[in-house]
Amino acid sequence: MTRHWISTLAIGLSVSLCCACNRSSSQEEARRYIEQSEDQWAASVASGDSSVVKRILADDVIWVFDGRILNKAQAVSEAAQGPGPFLSNRANSIDIRFFGDNTAIAQGSETWTKRKDSGQTTGRFVWTDTWVKRDGQWQIVAAEDLIAPAEESTSH
Repeated sequence: MTRHWISTLAIGLSVSLCCACNRSSSQEEARRYIEQSEDQWAASVASGDSSVVKRILADDVIWVFDGRILNKAQAVSEAAQGPGPFLSNRANSIDIRFFGDNTAIAQGSETWTKRKDSGQTTGRFVWTDTWVKRDGQWQIVAAEDLIAPAEESTSH
């Protein structure tokens, strides 16, 4: 009887450890995907690559940006119009926290450079994105970006 109990305990621990390893591995894979996607979204601001926006935003996303509330169609449309005055945009930092197996909050900042009549100006975005895994796909369901200007610089 004791031997049976020990075997059952050993199997139970093995299954628990296996599940924990799978969850950890799955979470690391999700972390890499989210970080890569956030980097790509930042770069798309200056490239006008709307395919990134189309892929990472959920159909029911709500994005608060520059005092406006946008849905996915509006976000994709604006991205497709091109970078406008943006010369560059890059992610500086991305912090991701997971809440269970299907929800993650990504927060970070980006530094951008824009064309200006007298040269160039730089600034920052700080943002929070809520990611949800649905049908095996991680997508953003809520996003908020704030403009946090950096010191202006002028170049010729």
